[in-house]
Amino acid sequence: MLTITQALVDQIVAHARKDHPDEACGVVAGPAGSDRPERFIPMLNAAMSPTFYEFDSGDLLKLYRDMDDRDEEPVVIYHSHTATEAYPSRTDISYANEPGAHYVLVSTADTDGVGEFQFRSFRIVEGEVTEEEVKVVEAY
Repeated sequence: MLTITQALVDQIVAHARKDHPDEACGVVAGPAGSDRPERFIPMLNAAMSPTFYEFDSGDLLKLYRDMDDRDEEPVVIYHSHTATEAYPSRTDISYANEPGAHYVLVSTADTDGVGEFQFRSFRIVEGEVTEEEVKVVEAY
């Protein structure tokens, strides 16, 4: 289960809406070993595409060095889908290389008729996708 604050959910959704029609992407870092997302880090979608996201390799290297310096790890890796449901694509699955991370997808398309976005979380380990419950809290 992903436990995340309402403030972080709001920041992720706002980033997805801001970058629409391109996919948005980013990381929420937290203390190493804690499984607690704390620090919101929006990233640039280097692909600048409505159907694909890619972290800039230089930005990603800088991010991992910064997280190492802070004794953090990527707790949440998020991106948006602009025209499809919030479910990992084959490409998303092939690029998922953080087995301990929660992969959050936000859809900015109303694909299910229940609102203007979906917010879902998945574990992706060795190509296996498992959806998990998302518990939104005011604070930890």
